[in-house]
Amino acid sequence: MVARWFHPDMPSPEATARIFLFPYAGGSAPMYRDWLPLFPPDIAAQAVQLPGRLDRRAEPLLESLDDIVAATSEALAAELDDRPYAVFGHSMGVLVAYRVAAAMTHEFGHGPMLLASAAWAPEGFAMPTREQVEMPQDELLKWVIGLGSLPPVMYEDPEMLAVTLPPTRADLRACIDYTDDAALLDCPVVTYAAAEDPLMTPAAADSWISRTPEYLGTSVFAGGHFFIYDNVLPIVTDLTRHIRKLAQQEGGRP
Repeated sequence: MVARWFHPDMPSPEATARIFLFPYAGGSAPMYRDWLPLFPPDIAAQAVQLPGRLDRRAEPLLESLDDIVAATSEALAAELDDRPYAVFGHSMGVLVAYRVAAAMTHEFGHGPMLLASAAWAPEGFAMPTREQVEMPQDELLKWVIGLGSLPPVMYEDPEMLAVTLPPTRADLRACIDYTDDAALLDCPVVTYAAAEDPLMTPAAADSWISRTPEYLGTSVFAGGHFFIYDNVLPIVTDLTRHIRKLAQQEGGRP
């Protein structure tokens, strides 16, 4: 069976721009199922599915950020066409999207037109400690729930826990071994944050300013770290506005 890196695997040929959505630690493509139909027909949205989860559960989990970024970048390079594209991530998904964007620009010569960041920033974000990552299941689950607004279905179903906790640990291990090298992007960055996010300092989003030629600002919502679940429509609406504007600019270049 061919690995499905992107859901859906066939983007609309009618769209003039694309966006790839990266999940948080332990997350999978279905977390964006409610997002996909909200994008207008001119924007083809696809969620990223990393190895070791759901339909890719038979594949080994990747516990190195370098391995995750290398594999995802290769898959993305093979997926792209001549349409401009954006990348969006939540929490760890931003870290992966950021490093993939840098790799696509500097190694593949086909970088995104926009990086959209929710609940993560290069500075002012509290990375988990190794002690937290290796906590017993009940303690790890309590820590994740404490971040705010994680849907109950994610932690009340034992079968769901058996599916989500192993990739959560693997992803968090990849995060704690990450060393920031202040990689620069060639595209604008827009950010989304929560007023009560325990992992972000109030000024964290501003740390993107030194990483991008154009910082498009931040939108702050009520809620905790998982605020995106309650704010899908306004985030998609804002992403659509930025993508359309940037795609038009891309189309006007010689």
